[in-house]
Amino acid sequence: MMSPDNQTKNKNFDVACDFIIKLGEAAHGYGSTVGRLEVYLTRLTEAFGYHGAFRISATDMICAFQEGEHQPQQMHMRILPGAGLDLSKLALVGDLVDALETGEISLSKGSERLDAIGKTPVPWGRLASGLAYAFVGAGLAVLFSLGWWDVLFSTVFSILVYGMVLLSGNFGARTAEWLPLTSAFVVAALTAVARFVVPELNLVLVIVAAIAVLLPGYTISLGTIELVGRHVVSGTAHLMSGLVYLAKQLAGAWLGAALVISLLPAHTVTAATPVDSVWLWLFMPPLIVGLCIIFQTSKRDLFAACFGCAVAYGGILLGSVITGGNLGNLLGTIIAVVFANLWARKTGRPTSIVLLPTIILLVSGSIGFRGLATMAAGQVASGEQQVLQMFVVALTIAAGLLVGNTIVQSKTTL
Repeated sequence: MMSPDNQTKNKNFDVACDFIIKLGEAAHGYGSTVGRLEVYLTRLTEAFGYHGAFRISATDMICAFQEGEHQPQQMHMRILPGAGLDLSKLALVGDLVDALETGEISLSKGSERLDAIGKTPVPWGRLASGLAYAFVGAGLAVLFSLGWWDVLFSTVFSILVYGMVLLSGNFGARTAEWLPLTSAFVVAALTAVARFVVPELNLVLVIVAAIAVLLPGYTISLGTIELVGRHVVSGTAHLMSGLVYLAKQLAGAWLGAALVISLLPAHTVTAATPVDSVWLWLFMPPLIVGLCIIFQTSKRDLFAACFGCAVAYGGILLGSVITGGNLGNLLGTIIAVVFANLWARKTGRPTSIVLLPTIILLVSGSIGFRGLATMAAGQVASGEQQVLQMFVVALTIAAGLLVGNTIVQSKTTL
């Protein structure tokens, strides 16, 4: 018969394993990347006095725990729900683990608090999120050097996309699966109708600016980064998921625009006069703030996340001036990673809070969408070049992450 001490020891081991699995599921759902989460859970298991090994992909998590060096392993497998981005809850998970490691709360209380974090209301409500979508749509239209009419319609259609996002959340997972196609279809159809009234509208770029928040550039870049980091299963899953999502958006946009153009042929006009570049300095700050709000960065961390995006964009501009866009993305990523690692060291907060909005600002989803649209229009060579550029940008981001983490070593955080 097992002694009371051994029973208590085994119970503590089981409680720790259950908590670590639960935390891994939560952190994955809030936006922690696969590579960072595997390292973090391994370190946390060691902090509890046990051994652990983890293999995490986009869809499942395999955990192996060992109470002692010569003890048998316990294997656990969990099917993971789709990953999201809720940086405020990710920050709360990081605070919870810090409290556990310092002994402020017990594991049982930690598990209860982890459940409470999942029910925590988002820091930014519907009004703030709707404005954030509008900021992103308007800012990207200016960034694309479009005209004022393009900026106006991009802003209005971005708010419409947010409304569709809210509706899809109310009607369940099946509706959410149709969101990339339906949102692109509606925006493309309305843009084509608006173009009949305002012929100088740029059809493709207004669509891109309006649906930019939904573009899977981050997923595609994440997949590429994970493949470079030898996380083959997760990287392939993210890459294919992003490409399928992008194809759905292109199909929706093509159907919507083609339907309206067949009924209302557009006039042939010259392109609109681009907004003066000086306006970018006014529109870029709201664009950055909008991105951070959309992914629910907490109010406590909002300034740091926005500052990280700003320094990354400064690196893009500097690199572009020196030689070209690809060096700009590389330099911007390096600067962002160095800043995020220094910030995480000083505050003890999860690095992802600052780093993820920055990567989203740098990613290449709009390039891929424009490339596929160009190919669909019959300009295959030009479209192929843009699609290839999407992967080049993803690789420069991966290289920037590697160099940045070499300059300032990353602290083990979510």
